[in-house]
Amino acid sequence: MSSGAHTLPETAGVYWRPRVDERRLDGQARIWTLTMAAHTVPFIMVAVGFFIVEPLSFPVGLISLAHAWAIPELYAKRGANVLRQARSRGRSDEARATAVGLLGDLVGHDARALHARTGLVTERGSLGIWLVGEAGAVLIRPGGRRAHCFCVRVEDPDLPPADRIAHLLLALREDEAGFATVANGAFTGAPWRVRRRLLEVMRPGIDAAVIAARALDRRPPG
Repeated sequence: MSSGAHTLPETAGVYWRPRVDERRLDGQARIWTLTMAAHTVPFIMVAVGFFIVEPLSFPVGLISLAHAWAIPELYAKRGANVLRQARSRGRSDEARATAVGLLGDLVGHDARALHARTGLVTERGSLGIWLVGEAGAVLIRPGGRRAHCFCVRVEDPDLPPADRIAHLLLALREDEAGFATVANGAFTGAPWRVRRRLLEVMRPGIDAAVIAARALDRRPPG
């Protein structure tokens, strides 16, 4: 992983964004938590209030509670979409196989095996454990209790899936903080919420990232 000596040139295109670091990630997590609370707590209060005033109105309360549950789930779905499998056009099986081979040269044995099973690649960084897909990446913070989902657009829509992942992986290794700065945040929350919204075949990928993140020591913001 880059030590910060290199800066992604794409960061110049988002000059108004503060560069991501440990403290900023923690701040984003708190903002997301407050946002979710602001969306869900009123529905919960309405449900409780209806039941206290008129117990027979519990069906209305159940509808309100369903809304309180659905809102975070919808945001988590948006977060899970960063790992979605993109369609690539006009590429032969030979080109796809070559792309997989090149990706395999970039990662270790365990990452290759995980990619073969899930289509995703894990990468350890200074900010946590990254799970990289074709359209973005999920950062699992040290301790494994918080996931940050980032959407990243790859310019060439016809790249084979493995080439897309390799492209993002190289950018991540070159400038991890810059990668997180350029990428668009899609969701921040509990990894289990993201896992629920992934295809079943992809779930071992986030499981592996969470397990690896739990083994990391949490460093104080610097």
